[in-house]
Amino acid sequence: MTREQYILATQQNSLPRIENPQLYPVGIYGWRKRCLYFFVLLLLVTMIVNLAMTIWILKVMNFTVDGMGNLRVTKKGIRLEGISEFLLPLYVKEIHSRKDSPLVLQSDRNVTVNARNHMGQLTGQLTVGAEAVEAQCKRFEVRASEGEKVLFSADEDEIIIGADRLKVTGTEGAVFGHSVETPHIRAEPSQDLKLESPTRSLIMEAPKGVQVSAAAGDLKATCRKELHLQSTEGEIFLNADIIRLGNLPMGSFSSSPSSSSTPRQTIYELCVCPNGKLYLSPAGAGSTCQSTSSICLWS
Repeated sequence: MTREQYILATQQNSLPRIENPQLYPVGIYGWRKRCLYFFVLLLLVTMIVNLAMTIWILKVMNFTVDGMGNLRVTKKGIRLEGISEFLLPLYVKEIHSRKDSPLVLQSDRNVTVNARNHMGQLTGQLTVGAEAVEAQCKRFEVRASEGEKVLFSADEDEIIIGADRLKVTGTEGAVFGHSVETPHIRAEPSQDLKLESPTRSLIMEAPKGVQVSAAAGDLKATCRKELHLQSTEGEIFLNADIIRLGNLPMGSFSSSPSSSSTPRQTIYELCVCPNGKLYLSPAGAGSTCQSTSSICLWS
């Protein structure tokens, strides 16, 4: 017999024996056991429902390895197909459409495109609304398809139109509130060109000269009051085969006055030199229009 067996045998003999021992069960019994099974069953049902909902969401949203639904994640960025709605601001660097389809931006109210600098300050804004299209920037340019030629440019100082031809098709024409500087104004073929100021004056100025030419028609200048032709330093040159002055009043010359109370009226003749210059000569017997010696004096 080993030492351990001897110690156990002596301990059993020394303990008093109880005739009717009381047994205490160990574990969960009764209503506690039923509640535990109920909670375990409820947790299992919840897990199954969550798993089913997750699978359904993955199926409906079309989750794949490349992306979700119409949204695909590529090496160059994010590719979005179909119609999409953004409820919050969208911050992107570039937006491109497919090669075979246009890019459409649509809104129930307006579409606003903002440009900001590194400090977050607004530097440019383009708003497309129901009533107007507004652009707010330092300089607005419209370029040709090649991108080199500027067709329209506007800033605070000036507006530049770089097209080869500016055509106004309105019935009222073009209205300018201030001066207009242009090297050439031309009407359409077989059409009339009309420059009009209904209530004020029309002034054409040029430091090197103003030329008005009618190659195949008449040139008329009509006014209500006086017509002035003035040259401060040069001459007024009329070059034509026939020069007519119509509706001139007729005058009469009298060598002696009819009465001493009536002042004598002096009448002059308009004479022409061979070089085309005009001069006045007293009418009457002493007229110098026919005198060849007096021509050179006034020339």
